[in-house]
Amino acid sequence: MPRLAVIRQDFCQPKKCSLECHRYCPGVRTGDETIVIDEKTGRPEISEQLCTGCGICVHKCPLKAIYIINLPSQLEGRCVHRYLPNGFALFELPIPRAGSVTGLVGQNGVGKTTALQILAGRLRPNLGREAAALDEVIEFFKGSELQNHFKRIDKIKMIYKPQAVDDLPKAVKGKPLELLERIDERDVMKDLIRALELEDFLGRELRTLSGGEMQRLAIAAAAARDADIYFFDEPSSHLDVYQRLKAAMVIRSLAEAGKAVMVVEHDLAMLDYVSDYVHVLYGRPGVYGVVSSPRGVRVGINVFLDGYLHEENVMFRREPIKFELRPLSKARPSGKLLFSFPRMFKVFKGFRLEVSPGDVYSGEVIGIVGPNAVGKTTFVRILAGEVKPTSGKIDINLSVSHKPQYLKADFEGTVGEWLHKQLGGFDPSFGPDILQPLEVEPLLEREMKSLSGGELQRVSIAACLGRQADLYLLDEPSAYLDVEQRLNMSKCIRRTMERREAAAFVVDHDVLSIDYISDRLLVFTGEPSNQGHTHGPMEMREGMNLFLKEVGVTFRRDPQTGRPRANKFGSALDREQRAKGEYFYLH
Repeated sequence: MPRLAVIRQDFCQPKKCSLECHRYCPGVRTGDETIVIDEKTGRPEISEQLCTGCGICVHKCPLKAIYIINLPSQLEGRCVHRYLPNGFALFELPIPRAGSVTGLVGQNGVGKTTALQILAGRLRPNLGREAAALDEVIEFFKGSELQNHFKRIDKIKMIYKPQAVDDLPKAVKGKPLELLERIDERDVMKDLIRALELEDFLGRELRTLSGGEMQRLAIAAAAARDADIYFFDEPSSHLDVYQRLKAAMVIRSLAEAGKAVMVVEHDLAMLDYVSDYVHVLYGRPGVYGVVSSPRGVRVGINVFLDGYLHEENVMFRREPIKFELRPLSKARPSGKLLFSFPRMFKVFKGFRLEVSPGDVYSGEVIGIVGPNAVGKTTFVRILAGEVKPTSGKIDINLSVSHKPQYLKADFEGTVGEWLHKQLGGFDPSFGPDILQPLEVEPLLEREMKSLSGGELQRVSIAACLGRQADLYLLDEPSAYLDVEQRLNMSKCIRRTMERREAAAFVVDHDVLSIDYISDRLLVFTGEPSNQGHTHGPMEMREGMNLFLKEVGVTFRRDPQTGRPRANKFGSALDREQRAKGEYFYLH
């Protein structure tokens, strides 16, 4: 059985420990060099050949930086790439197919982006060694479709849309229109501008664009180029539901033109809508990842939610993820009335928000849905007391905890120190009820400035929920989180509201997260950047029907998992549901 010894470099801090891994290792005590300390860095290195797998170093490490993994025998000799001697290992690769969209789904940190970079020729796989020649890589994949891919890798034209679109202005100067005119190799610029609704910002400087505008421009720029294979890494980030489906249609059009397309995506509704096939990636984040064999999109996503790969006989989740099929009910929430908000108006230069009156009850979670730039964040900030309405007065004598949309990591110190400063101390239930399910405990000794987007998001959610409050406001808490983290976050929010008899407003664009977490919906409609209106709070069926009618898409339920699935536009089921006015089936 192959053994993997991994030291998380982002967790390992020799200055904060006594090198317990080295001191207590039985191999070291008997004179072997099972663990040696690098003289330059002071960091430990573990010999996988000498390691017996006793696990003492794992348990003794105070920073939880060491993992000893006994891998299944079928993975022996199948390592495609390894970072550093004791770094992350990726096993197998996904397969791009001409005329199809192949989706990759899995937790953050199991190698999805690494797999894309290898296939796109941006990273040479080392086959788990210090280096590997291209001939060795071709021989490694002998007999598979990937052998031909690596044989032709210098001749295949590939386009890669990266995950971090915020860095685009650093690489490209000028205006969006100039960029698209320069790279429009497929003569589709006008179609892309219309499909992705880029007209409003074509003449602006790139550095002034919002995250959503930058994302749509990056997708258009990739689709305008002529290539054999297209790679899209998290194309839904910063986009609302309507924009996600428009982006999915553009990506699908590439496959319909005979191109091979590969997409990494955490929004399962979009992944389902855009993909023909799915590879499930499993493993342990930051330690190792395994790419499973391809499956049809419905089966692949259901297998991921189920947590069990039947053909490989691998269970990677203890319990399957199921979506609640709720009975239809128009009864008011069972909790006591917490507060009411009146009709309000907020006017900015060029924008007007009208808020209809509504009631909020204890123990409930109200999902906030609607397009970008129609006032959702403004409404949340009014409730938080950060923005005053132009007309109408909100007087809620409640304590409020607010997690904003945009997060900052400018604190000098560790995550634990920052949380103590925010909360003044930890409630006894804070660890088991919030830190553990949000996977924040392993981050407590990390420097705040070293956190990734997803890690910072989880820490910020923990701080928000850790405060004792009557009303919790969370603006886009699923951003940068993978599917499992989103659902764990949803469970954590629901349990906190029920236990404290508080209420929460949650703004999100992920239909699955909103469906999973919400008791009722507050729906925003209007014209982006011009005017917005609120409707509700209203029960789920009514709210989803109103919201999705505005978006122009219908959803059905998957019979196996209960998850919402977007219907293909114009399909028989799509036409039937539109005729009935049922855009979102709750059964």
